[in-house]
Amino acid sequence: LFCSGSRSSKTFKPKKNIPEGSHQYELLKHAEATLGSGNLRMAVMLPEGEDLNEWVAVNTVDFFNQINMLYGTITDFCTEESCPVMSAGPKYEYHWADGTNIKKPIKCSAPKYIDYLMTWVQDQLDDETLFPSKIGVPFPKNFMSVAKTILKRLFRVYAHIYHQHFDPVIQLQEEAHLNTSFKHFIFFVQ
Repeated sequence: LFCSGSRSSKTFKPKKNIPEGSHQYELLKHAEATLGSGNLRMAVMLPEGEDLNEWVAVNTVDFFNQINMLYGTITDFCTEESCPVMSAGPKYEYHWADGTNIKKPIKCSAPKYIDYLMTWVQDQLDDETLFPSKIGVPFPKNFMSVAKTILKRLFRVYAHIYHQHFDPVIQLQEEAHLNTSFKHFIFFVQ
């Protein structure tokens, strides 16, 4: 399933699970139960009385895991040769910069870009000052802007899969899963 090569194994490890019994775990279970109803618009709505930051955090982790898994199934098709540029068609080319290690955006292949992206997201999700896992620990003031940047960048992976790799998705009979995940993602970010 997974290509070896330049990609770090860390990139495709799912986010550490949300601890069972925690409030975030209960929110995740609520989201999954609502999703099970088939009503994606209802599934993305903030449950009554819940903290918006916590809801956004739980869903951001969930989308990271979903996209990680979906991309993981098509890595054999997304190579340095097949995708020398990270793009979603001729009008959309993405260059990588994380603002820390790489300040000036660099042009790179899709697998390299996605490796940088997923590693960067994983680092954000693992940062307790940005995504606190303990009850009562406040989210930072810039949390929403960080979450929006993560979601904006994760969108690019969906865009790349749809534009460059939809045929393999169909061959693998994953289009229903991809479409549902993407629709859920779009409703959530809206």
